[in-house]
Amino acid sequence: MALDQGSSRLDVTLTPEHAAKLSRLAEQAYTQEGTLARSLLSRAIDEADIDSRSMVDLLNGIPGALERAQLGREQARAGDTIPLADL
Repeated sequence: MALDQGSSRLDVTLTPEHAAKLSRLAEQAYTQEGTLARSLLSRAIDEADIDSRSMVDLLNGIPGALERAQLGREQARAGDTIPLADL
C-alpha cells in the first residue's frame, strides 16, 4: 500500500468480534476493510477529547495494557529489543 508523504503506518489488532463487524461494514459499504478502518480511526481521532484525564481512563480500560507496558519496559532494560533500522 502506498502512503501519502507524511502518513504513518499503524498495525492494529482487533478482537474477533470487532474484526467480523469491520468486515460486515466494509462489505455493506462496498469498500476494503483497511480503507474503512482508516476512515473510522481518523474520525474517532478527530472527535476524541484529548485531555489527560480522559486519556488515562481510556488507557486504563484496555485489558492487560499495564502488564504489556511493564513487560516492554523490562525487555528494553534487558536489551531485548530490535533496532528501528532493522524493522
